[in-house]
Amino acid sequence: MTQWKSKLTLSDEVSALDSTSAKEKLKLGLFSYPVLQAADILLYGATHVPVGEDQVQHLEFTRQCADHFNTVHGEVLVKPQTVLSSAKRVMSLKEPRLKMSKSHQDFRSRIQINDSPEMISDKIRLALTDSITELSYDPEHRPGVSNLLALLSYLDQQGRTAEELAQACKYMNMRQFKAMVANAISESLSGTREKYNRILNHDETHYLDDIAVEGSNKARRQADKIMAAVRQVTGLERASKASERI
Repeated sequence: MTQWKSKLTLSDEVSALDSTSAKEKLKLGLFSYPVLQAADILLYGATHVPVGEDQVQHLEFTRQCADHFNTVHGEVLVKPQTVLSSAKRVMSLKEPRLKMSKSHQDFRSRIQINDSPEMISDKIRLALTDSITELSYDPEHRPGVSNLLALLSYLDQQGRTAEELAQACKYMNMRQFKAMVANAISESLSGTREKYNRILNHDETHYLDDIAVEGSNKARRQADKIMAAVRQVTGLERASKASERI
């Protein structure tokens, strides 16, 4: 798995500094994660799974698991289709060569759905860019500016690409451009942000609790159907009944 290999390489670099081996740094959880992810998907008979670009390999592994199982036991498990959005990978505002992550220690590196317009404006204003005057889309040499252009393209009502937006905005100074990006992000999140805050601040009817219970029951019913079929074709159902008799 690419993700495991990249972590292994990173651990090797860290090991050179603290004398701890790469293998000691990595945990079983990361190694077994693709299998657990495959189980989570196949357990519910998912037909389409929206993922980021870095998860495509994991979805292919899930499809392989379903293929192998179905080859041996018959068509029981559904092979899910990968669904990618146009925003395949959103990069960090502070370290634009890294993916944007909610676990990053600097909260200014990411945009959250409940961020206020003021917070979004501050984060975009402080986003790492460069000192070149004219805007251009060049992820290799200008990752910060290119990240903001990509963000703007994902939200553009006219469907313009990052390259087209760079041309349209090339005479803007960086302050004007960042203000434009911040406004676009804030407007796109306004409906979601308002609903999020309304539910959390005024959830007197236990709306979220009811949704959680309903979703749990629905998931359990679907999982029970899949597991019943799996037990039947693998013989685990007969073994379970024999064990009960004993």
